Amino acid sequence: MATAITLRNPVAVATKSRPATTEDPFVRWLLTGIAVLFLGVFLFLPLAIVFSSALAKGWTFYLASLREPDAWAAIRLTLIAAGIAVPANLVFGVAAAWAIGKFDFFGKSVLITLIDLPFAVSPVVSGLIYVLLFGLQGVLGPWLAAHDIKIIFAVPGIVLATIFVTFPFVARELIPLVQAQGNDEEEAALTLGASGWQTFFRITLPNIKWGLLYGVILCNARAMGEFGAVSVVSGHIRGRTNTVPLHIEILYNEYQFVPAFAVASLLALLALLTLFVKSAIEWKTKRQMAHLEAAAAVEGAV
Repeated sequence: MATAITLRNPVAVATKSRPATTEDPFVRWLLTGIAVLFLGVFLFLPLAIVFSSALAKGWTFYLASLREPDAWAAIRLTLIAAGIAVPANLVFGVAAAWAIGKFDFFGKSVLITLIDLPFAVSPVVSGLIYVLLFGLQGVLGPWLAAHDIKIIFAVPGIVLATIFVTFPFVARELIPLVQAQGNDEEEAALTLGASGWQTFFRITLPNIKWGLLYGVILCNARAMGEFGAVSVVSGHIRGRTNTVPLHIEILYNEYQFVPAFAVASLLALLALLTLFVKSAIEWKTKRQMAHLEAAAAVEGAV
């Protein structure tokens, strides 16, 4: 009677039994401890100080600090600036990613370099550029003054500065995603008779939606927390051109520490919300990629 003998792949057995790392357990625990200590000192401790200081005089004083007219005006202006900058950067980011990822054209490398410009230029310098361009003594200043158009030390200047410092975020998230996607699905849709807009909304957009949402979240967080460029073009007019970061600075310089931390807690909450949504999107993206890889493996096996 023949006996069935199952042979194991020695390479697979060796790979399965091999530990994930060869470092000593003490080294792994040491590195983990350093990482946790770093996060505790530079992330969790400052957050705890912000919230504890904001609530130092109780919830009543905390809510009163947020309802104060100048604080509410700063919150409203911050929401207006972000509400204009984020959709503008959304449109620009999708258009730039589509052009760079799908087409070859003259000046493509220049466009990619210009998208990275706000990362290389200090926000204060970018604000100064707007002052030199739209200020009263700037290039366009006399013409703007003659037509009673005010940009610097007004809401339009704050919006323009916010758009400038935040426009790379959506584009930079989408460009590698669109490039990795390729053109096969779009070409197949066009061959089957789909229009350009149908191809975009039914093929391209579903494939980049999570990267798009991730870029919008980062863009919104930066828009609401921007200080340098907005500080230069705002003029620090209390109740009119102060955003939340500028209002916090004024309160802190006036030794109104509890109201300053109360308003700062809003930005801290925004940061925590951004991290939570970012983690959720990354988890969703990994699940989607795993499902696609599993479907591709099954399709290949068939």
